[in-house]
Amino acid sequence: MRTIDISTEPRFLDARVTVVMRACAGGGVAAAAAGLLLAAATGAWVHLLQTYLVSFSFFLSLSLGGLFFVMLQHVTRAGWSVVVRRLGEGVAGTVVVMVPLALPILIWMHHLYHWTHAAEVAADPVLAGKAGYLNPAFFVVRIVLYFAVWILLARYFQGRSLAQDASGDPELTIGMERRSAPGLVLFAVTINFAAFDLLMSLAPHWFSTIFGVYYFAAAAVGFLALLPILMVVVQGWGLLGRVVTVEHYHDVGKLLFAFIVFWAYIAFSQYLLIWYGNLPEETSWYLRRQTGSWTWISVILLFGHFVLPFLLLVSRFIKRRPRLLAVTGAYMLAMCWLDIYYLAVPEFSPAGARFGALDVLCFVAMGAVWVVGLGFQLRRASLVPERDPRLDESLAFHGA
Repeated sequence: MRTIDISTEPRFLDARVTVVMRACAGGGVAAAAAGLLLAAATGAWVHLLQTYLVSFSFFLSLSLGGLFFVMLQHVTRAGWSVVVRRLGEGVAGTVVVMVPLALPILIWMHHLYHWTHAAEVAADPVLAGKAGYLNPAFFVVRIVLYFAVWILLARYFQGRSLAQDASGDPELTIGMERRSAPGLVLFAVTINFAAFDLLMSLAPHWFSTIFGVYYFAAAAVGFLALLPILMVVVQGWGLLGRVVTVEHYHDVGKLLFAFIVFWAYIAFSQYLLIWYGNLPEETSWYLRRQTGSWTWISVILLFGHFVLPFLLLVSRFIKRRPRLLAVTGAYMLAMCWLDIYYLAVPEFSPAGARFGALDVLCFVAMGAVWVVGLGFQLRRASLVPERDPRLDESLAFHGA
């Protein structure tokens, strides 16, 4: 039996989100202009493109994490998450924003990837052997295909959910449940190969069959770290005050805890297998990340991305305190960015980590674009799937 009358609950974003979007747009333009001027003044155009790839891969992971969350809720027929699923649909919808942001990578890929240079490929038997897959034309085709799949999935689940707000047809839920399983298969294939193409191919002589799973784990952690922040912000604006409860925060915290452990498991598995095999063509990737200041980045990820959040989230205390969980989520987002930085930048700067104003400006500019895109997605309709057949279950949810 429904305990809350949804029609009496504030659940639509108002003019405040427009103010935030305009502020982000202005800040993003300023950061982008400052970054371009700094790159022009210092001649650091290649550095700018490299840090652009890091920021792009990070925000793409958030969008894909949202898409995974939405399909996961449908395939498991979850009831508890209905009241927060619309936030996931909005984050998944930002994958559209990432399409134009991918253009600089595609246009200037020869500054990022060794295998795009014909002379280097001709002189390297390993690159020559991979040329059928690692070549510029096929790379562009694959990126276009990945985004086509992601946009199709995001639009389908968001569109059906919004349509149900108007019609209340339970068949829409059944259809989304049925299509979420094949959707997850398509998602798994595309996110794996996207990780191979965008990040692993920066070191074309090295390969790992679970690198894509590693990136997927990072995407899941990133979204689940972002979700409590969005929940706190929305409730801070006076929306969903009685709809989203501490029980929902608790379950989001449990999922975040689970995927942090999963990320650590995948990271350790990859490291252990390569360490045990002790083959030079495999260990060189980790050797580069255990040299100079990269050693400290590796240690920070070990303790900062796993040990500390594990200790923080293993108990109920933080998971049942929304603001503390949101702060923990913000901290984990920083660790997720550092993780992507660790995957990419050692290939450009093997002597040691480099971080400066250009990295900050690029991150701020792209983050502003992403947040504006999220605002457009979330202000389209109610923040709650109003006529979802499992809404009553979610409103009355009490976790263990």
